[in-house]
Amino acid sequence: MTADGWTEALIPDQTGRTFVVTGATSGLGLATAQALAACGARVVLAVRDEEKGHRAAAGIAAARPGAELEVRRVDLADLGSVRDFAARMHADHRRLDVLINNAGVMAPPRTLSPQGHELQFATNHLGHFALTGLLLDLLAAGGRPRVVTVTSVNHRQARLPFTDPAGERRYSPMGAYNSSKLANAIFGRELHRRLSAAASPVRSFLAHPGYTATNLQTSATTGLWRFLLGRIGNPLLAQPVDRGAWPQLFAATDAAAQPGELVAPDGAGELRGHPAPGRLSAAATDPEHGRRLWELSEQATGVRFTALRPSV
Repeated sequence: MTADGWTEALIPDQTGRTFVVTGATSGLGLATAQALAACGARVVLAVRDEEKGHRAAAGIAAARPGAELEVRRVDLADLGSVRDFAARMHADHRRLDVLINNAGVMAPPRTLSPQGHELQFATNHLGHFALTGLLLDLLAAGGRPRVVTVTSVNHRQARLPFTDPAGERRYSPMGAYNSSKLANAIFGRELHRRLSAAASPVRSFLAHPGYTATNLQTSATTGLWRFLLGRIGNPLLAQPVDRGAWPQLFAATDAAAQPGELVAPDGAGELRGHPAPGRLSAAATDPEHGRRLWELSEQATGVRFTALRPSV
């Protein structure tokens, strides 16, 4: 992968292509939607709060009159909402070109989803797993189709809670966040293996934004983490949100991006900079972890990628 000095100014024309961006009301998702719309893409803003989604779309349209935008509600923590979103997409679209699994929550007190899953694992991983599986046929009909799953440099600090995914025996807000980001990394890698084995036209990519100033940190609902990240970390260390979106934009649009690999900032510690190859942890690339997470996710969501046979 060659991306020296890459910025969003190098995104090719995306006219005629349709992107779904989850979590597009603010932060990385909004910056990603803005950049794609500026390049002519039709952007589906997949959002939990429709009112905020329409405000975000209005802001994009004001900067780019004529932008093709859709606002559609999906609560990734609720698998029923994910299924409803996918059904509406099938009713209104014959194809999709790119799905960007961007939305996330960080460090809340232990909370359960409507289906009884730990909220961060449900939102950050299970919802995106289900969404990808339910939209895979639309993606397969797209042009140069891609799935971009956004992970975090924190995935390297995590272990997957295979035996206690709901955090019933032990729960750490940041520990659960890190585990959900490891799940994102494993999923993106395992999806690549399974797509390749099935000779699917869809390609899977991974990206992380480094340390970027977004409301993910400032909305962390545990006071200590909100203080440390939002009041200290963001002002001193974080890069602007438009730059934080570069890795996922590169993964979503550039021909040099490599399927199954991680795109990350090229600066020290992968915390800031231009898109470059990133380092996945050994846990993220372990095929056995991929198999176990895939089986757990199928059982938890009821979604099976029927077009894909198991990886080898």
